[in-house]
Amino acid sequence: MWSLLRLSALSLTTLMIAGCSDPKIDTSSMPAAVVSVEKVRNSLPTYKRDEFDQALTIIAMSSFSGIDLLNAGRMNAAEIAESANAYMHGLTGDEIIDRADKMLRERRAREREQALQTLDRLETKQASAVHDQQQRAQVSIENADYYISTSPYGAFEPVIDLQVTNGSDEVISELFLHGTLTSPDRETPWVDETFYYVIAGGLAPGETAQWSLAPNRFGPWGNNQIPRNTQLTLTLQGINDAQDEPLWDSPPLSDNETAKLKALRAEYGGINAHATQQPDG
Repeated sequence: MWSLLRLSALSLTTLMIAGCSDPKIDTSSMPAAVVSVEKVRNSLPTYKRDEFDQALTIIAMSSFSGIDLLNAGRMNAAEIAESANAYMHGLTGDEIIDRADKMLRERRAREREQALQTLDRLETKQASAVHDQQQRAQVSIENADYYISTSPYGAFEPVIDLQVTNGSDEVISELFLHGTLTSPDRETPWVDETFYYVIAGGLAPGETAQWSLAPNRFGPWGNNQIPRNTQLTLTLQGINDAQDEPLWDSPPLSDNETAKLKALRAEYGGINAHATQQPDG
């Protein structure tokens, strides 16, 4: 029994000595850091040294924004010493490698969570825009015509005849319209502008109304060179309700947002951002 106890004590002492013999990073001063980095590196098997070099760089540069930790190159000992911090002090070569691996995994997890949140936000925005576009389409322009009339005083007056049906469930009080006036022999539109029309008394659900609008005859609509064979195109761009509040005005995705959404769907398609959050415990 005594021999076994002595053998166990001797084995434990040997393990402790072996563990303590592994060189560690010392960042107490720049000379100490330079020496200890090379000492720790040289103590590792050759096949681990490249991994150690990258791990040191990842840890040293992790506090600097704009650094690509996933593609970090080797830093020399002086550079390591310059940026060495408490994350390295007292660590062995294997511990440096493990810590860098943990930092990369944490960074990937953060980037993934941010990407999924962006995906969720863009999908929600797109769904809102599609919904509002469908709702707005229930208010339809049945007919639109442009012509020049003559006032009782003999002046030429531009006129837009407009017929609109409200197929929605809301009373609408104002229309925001974009109009273009073109002719077959002219590449540039005679008129290309946005304007609004306030509906006196509002337009109730299911109701159709026709109005004659009188654009400013001193503006582009009143250009006396506009020929008779012009084509008027009106697009409904916005609607206000009975309280003059905008209806169904969610904006569509920009080109950059559309490209971003496509890329995120390709990488994370089918993953719900909220589903990736792990429950406590």
